[in-house]
Amino acid sequence: MSIIWYVLWFVVAVGLLVTVHEFGHFWVARRLGFKVLRFSVGFGRPLLMRVGRDQVEYVIAAVPLGGYVKLLDEREGPVANADLPRSFTRRPPWQRILVLLAGPAFNIVFAVLVLWGMLWASGVTEVTPRVGEVAQGSVAARAGLASGDDIRAINGSAVSSQREVVFGLLDAMSGGGEADLTVRGADGATRAARLVVTDPAQRRHLTEPAALLPGLGFDFWKAPAVIAKVAANGAAARAGLAAGDRIVAIDGAAVKDFDDILRLVGDRPGARVTLSYERAGVPHSTPLVIGSEESGGRRIGRLGIVNRLPASMMLHTDLGAGAALGRAAQEAWSMTVLQARMFWRMVEGRVSLKNLSGPVSIAEFAGDSAEAGVASFLSFLVLISLSLGFLNLLPIPILDGGQILFQLVEWLKGSPLSDRAQAFGQQVGIALLIVLMGVALYNDIARQFS
Repeated sequence: MSIIWYVLWFVVAVGLLVTVHEFGHFWVARRLGFKVLRFSVGFGRPLLMRVGRDQVEYVIAAVPLGGYVKLLDEREGPVANADLPRSFTRRPPWQRILVLLAGPAFNIVFAVLVLWGMLWASGVTEVTPRVGEVAQGSVAARAGLASGDDIRAINGSAVSSQREVVFGLLDAMSGGGEADLTVRGADGATRAARLVVTDPAQRRHLTEPAALLPGLGFDFWKAPAVIAKVAANGAAARAGLAAGDRIVAIDGAAVKDFDDILRLVGDRPGARVTLSYERAGVPHSTPLVIGSEESGGRRIGRLGIVNRLPASMMLHTDLGAGAALGRAAQEAWSMTVLQARMFWRMVEGRVSLKNLSGPVSIAEFAGDSAEAGVASFLSFLVLISLSLGFLNLLPIPILDGGQILFQLVEWLKGSPLSDRAQAFGQQVGIALLIVLMGVALYNDIARQFS
């Protein structure tokens, strides 16, 4: 069941984003006078086909993991003299470049538009980057970070959310390994703290998935294990728990914060446990059967309780249409720039290759985000669409970026590259993609068994 769920949403996400990408090529090619022969959603045997009044074949094919736009090209077969001016190779190089750029550009524009709609409809809710537990002897402890500090800036750039802090620290650690923080302590005083990691191997380790904050030795402040609301007919309600109770242990395992509760009950649906809690400072203990709910095709343990961060840590801002569009464009640009920087540092060996994700991980992300709700799935689409746009601009011959490079060379030298040079470039591009896909697939398998 879970595999079917993941595959379903993976196909939905990939099919949608590839269709957007190919529509970019199609739309610009038509506007510039290229002759389009086919617009296919999917590969392989056509399931549905319609020939439009423009004589273009519109196809839905059997394999939904991709798509393509076929343009008239005399390199692929004879072309009637009347159609030669509309052949790909007969159009000016700048027009060919625009057609090739259109696919990645449409992915980026799609991401901006989706993000714009989300921000306009729901505004922005940010969680204050307040420091929680700091490990003794860690990089964070040596820098003077303390529990309750609010991080306000990293290397001179203001930050206002946990997400911005993670991105800022990742950028700093994968770069020079130094991050100058401006923090406001629990006493309200502002001071400086400097995180320094000199060992290149340690810095590279910090870039591995989920390794950054533990490697630096601190975490964000987490919600206490105090119940804000009890769901009717849930496991906690049946056990007699009430709002205001503080959970201190589950089957003898100490509970420090709400994340501990999720960790201790999530993998134990239906289990009978002993829950220890405090009510008005008085300790209590009660047997409890952990409830369950289906998530992504599997059963997840639930107590039926709700917890909230303090209002002082939550900042919500409603945005009008113009402000939302500006914020969406800014976030898309920031994510794309960071992605480009991280990719280049990965090539240099400063960022871990474990960050490459293959189809298995992407399918899991798609299924989990769909299970979490519409907003979560749309956020996933934004990230993947930006990634698809960026990756297709890489100067690898088999990708749009490599084809753009060929067209630029032809434009500058006044004649096309030789068939031999183009064939060699294609072979190199295929080899590079096979290597990248192999590393990504290895990471997928390693994550499944870790």
